[in-house]
Amino acid sequence: MRSTLDTIAAIGLAIGGAFGLAGTFVASAPLRETLWTIDGAALVVATALLTMKYQRLGNDCVAAGFLTFLAGESLLLAGNAAGLEASVPSYVGGISLWAAALVMVSVPKTFALWMRLTAVVAAVLFVVSACMILWGAPLLPTSAPLPAAGYPFLVLTFVGWIWTLLRPAR
Repeated sequence: MRSTLDTIAAIGLAIGGAFGLAGTFVASAPLRETLWTIDGAALVVATALLTMKYQRLGNDCVAAGFLTFLAGESLLLAGNAAGLEASVPSYVGGISLWAAALVMVSVPKTFALWMRLTAVVAAVLFVVSACMILWGAPLLPTSAPLPAAGYPFLVLTFVGWIWTLLRPAR
């Protein structure tokens, strides 16, 4: 039987994925920052709940991965109001922690293979983006092809996690 907290976590992931992607494609800075603030708060709540869930299940690596994602999302949330250019330092830290978290959640065979693969693809794209920024590339959170190419893979991973949370128990 699905718990209320699983449903709340699934809603948080859905809001985070939808508002995060939407924020990437809007031209208005205030609207983007608002969408990303909602996205960040929803993902912090969702990953906090997922940390607790997987810790209780004894899956320490997955729980630590969700906790690491929470830390990365908090960095992104903290830099959000500064605007695109000023947020780049916290953005690099945030996506680096996202990448580590996605790998940690994907190493155990807790989730289906396709979810683990989309997470690893997103992680690689975020690491490459972070390295490019650290080595001087003038990338912003909205730059294409990188880092923007990582977002759809991240959202596909969220869809998988949502499906896992909401599917009927076997």
